[in-house]
Amino acid sequence: MSERVLMKGNEALAEAAIRAGCRHFFGYPITPQTELAAYMAKKMPKIGGVYLQAESEVAAVNMVQGAAAAGARAMTSTSSPGISLKTEGISYMAGADVPCLIVNVQRGGPGLGGIQPSQADYWQATRALGHGDFHVLVFAPSTIQEMVDLVALAFDKADQYRMPAMILADGMLGQMMEPVELRDMGDVQLPEKPWAACGHQNKRKHNIINSLYLQASELERLVKERFARYETIKAEEQRAERYLCDDAEIVVVAFGATSRVVKAAVKEARAQGIKAGCLRPITLWPFPVDAMREAAKTAKHFLTVEMNMGQMVDDVKLSIDCSRPVSFFGHTGGVIPEPGEVLAQIQKIAGGKE
Repeated sequence: MSERVLMKGNEALAEAAIRAGCRHFFGYPITPQTELAAYMAKKMPKIGGVYLQAESEVAAVNMVQGAAAAGARAMTSTSSPGISLKTEGISYMAGADVPCLIVNVQRGGPGLGGIQPSQADYWQATRALGHGDFHVLVFAPSTIQEMVDLVALAFDKADQYRMPAMILADGMLGQMMEPVELRDMGDVQLPEKPWAACGHQNKRKHNIINSLYLQASELERLVKERFARYETIKAEEQRAERYLCDDAEIVVVAFGATSRVVKAAVKEARAQGIKAGCLRPITLWPFPVDAMREAAKTAKHFLTVEMNMGQMVDDVKLSIDCSRPVSFFGHTGGVIPEPGEVLAQIQKIAGGKE
């Protein structure tokens, strides 16, 4: 069974996590994600869960590591500067193969920046979410309904591959309200975690959750094993949405909330006889290389539209082996692109002015 309700994005994220079996939340308030933590603070005690507002983001992420290492389904949420503070802990969890969910409701930067919507943490999420050789799964929703749906998927994939997962949203999705369908998932059966440090009861060997390996050869072996797993993830977990791409000669690539703006522009371009389409990466890591290469079969030009200074451009170029020109249009600092601006860029490309 399910129910359809009108919810703010941040609160819908929290409710989806609870329904997906999360009973351990550790966080620290920061705009524009604070409603998520506030919702957890009200709801968790009523269902036998744990909500703890830590003294800092650093403390919060290490509490997540402790709970997740014991086998619990645990999560934290924050906004851009908070993620920067959590990166050391995220790296520790990646190095110890500990699954968890991290939510980033992005704001403008760098530094404290501003509290308006942004997508300027793309590089951080996909390239530098901590020190060392590792990746995390990165999901980029475009609607509140999709945020809700991706939460359970992110938890499940984190458990399946024993690695952190991230929902990379932005202030617009976190603060806006939309109708969402919330599924009654019943008593969620979490997967067995024989690796967890949760008490052996003299029935198995001691489990040690660790990311410190002083022998270089042992650390190299573990990292290489992890990267072999990453290759499986690249092959199995790419996700993307194609909108009017079957014959598109101009493919506009956009993720998250920006794709909503792009779809309106693409629809108008089609009405004007321009063969435009929108390709939306749902997974930013792994990047949907296969969908990009398929789109390149008809595309003459790619245009990325982002709320940053073009952080996704290189991934688009690499995914198509630089076989087509790739242009960029966007705003940063919290300014949201408008459909008319994107349409103007499509028109320029179609007229050979780009």
